[in-house]
Amino acid sequence: MAKLELWGGVECSIRRVQNDFSDQTRLSGHRERLTDLEEIAELGLRRLRYPVLWENVAPDSLDAPDWSWTDERMNRLRELGIAPIAGLVHHGSGPRYTAMDQPSFVTGLARYARMVAERYPWVMQYTPVNEPLTTARFSGLYGLWYPHRHDDDAFVRMLLHQVQATKAAMLAIREVNPRAQLVQTEDLGKIHSTPHLAYQAEFENHRRWLSFDLLCGRVTPEHALYPYLLEHGARAEELAELVSAPLPPDVLGINYYVTSERFLDERLEHYPAHSVGRNHQEHYADVEAVRVAPLELAGLENLLLEAWERYRLPLAVTEVQLACTREEQMRWLQQAWQQAQAARRAGADVRAVTVWALFGAYNWNTLLTRDDGHYETGVFDVRGGQPRRTALFRMAQHLAQGRAYDHPVLHGAGWWQRPDRFAYRHTQPTQP
Repeated sequence: MAKLELWGGVECSIRRVQNDFSDQTRLSGHRERLTDLEEIAELGLRRLRYPVLWENVAPDSLDAPDWSWTDERMNRLRELGIAPIAGLVHHGSGPRYTAMDQPSFVTGLARYARMVAERYPWVMQYTPVNEPLTTARFSGLYGLWYPHRHDDDAFVRMLLHQVQATKAAMLAIREVNPRAQLVQTEDLGKIHSTPHLAYQAEFENHRRWLSFDLLCGRVTPEHALYPYLLEHGARAEELAELVSAPLPPDVLGINYYVTSERFLDERLEHYPAHSVGRNHQEHYADVEAVRVAPLELAGLENLLLEAWERYRLPLAVTEVQLACTREEQMRWLQQAWQQAQAARRAGADVRAVTVWALFGAYNWNTLLTRDDGHYETGVFDVRGGQPRRTALFRMAQHLAQGRAYDHPVLHGAGWWQRPDRFAYRHTQPTQP
């Protein structure tokens, strides 16, 4: 097995709230700085998750695309020897003339994907839609992003449209470039709960696999969520089509955050009001599992092994980011690297770890619902108008070049490992 690689990624979410759009590449200033790519090259990265976003290239019509910005960046990446993993939609609903709940999202993305492949036939890896399940939850269940729905029918339709669009996009791309690969990303956490809410945890722990299961043709009538999908608007024939003609990813991209694992508890009096949500039966608190004592988390290594055992497809950790101090960011990257290596030793085909948000990220403290200027740094700090290298730079540079990295702060535990992290305590047995 080849050595574990370090990839990079530029946070590029275009989110729509009502009729207001925000673009992370504009907020970070990356859209105005071609020289950012030379800074990335200094890290020694040879693969980069990079935006070729539908909303930016063809905001008004697919008949009138503007490739100028993308041409300049893609050509410079090629000159620098950095292979892009081209992202076509990243937490967006597409341009104003479509949306995830409309059939035109599927046909439009397929057409756009072909245009990208024809213009850049040398690009070998694509992520047509980033995190379909997460995006469908935020837009269809929680109403945070456009089109602001709060029901299971909307969630199911948005998820299916994103999966169908991913498949249609890759088929269109492969008509131009038969060797093109699908790198499909998804936030893969795990749900823990009190015994009373074991039914909800079980449902969500099945649901977290749906993007991959649908693409891999695993959602047959025997699938645990097949009845749920039919009940909420999926048609048997469209599920059957994904089973009969699957399009399994070439790489499963696992995104894992300190908040990815959750804990559900019906005892509302122990938790803040903002943590309380509900299903169709009852209210319950939904909090970060890392804050609950004495809960034992699954952790990235075990989640990678779960994905490997389930699919036996190549894996990559496609986002590693922590909004915290530089020291804690270094510890978080080190842990991800070590756990990916451990999963490899246990037999999983883990190809890479991706240091995410190279230029940082804006407004994720409100899940992009407000543009309040909240910024978290990455490998670079862009608050001064130009990227300034942070403590992560040298660490990432060593890992990218296949060299071990040691620093005194890496000998300490991260806050997510220390006993003072706990904000809540439960006394009942928990359900994983």
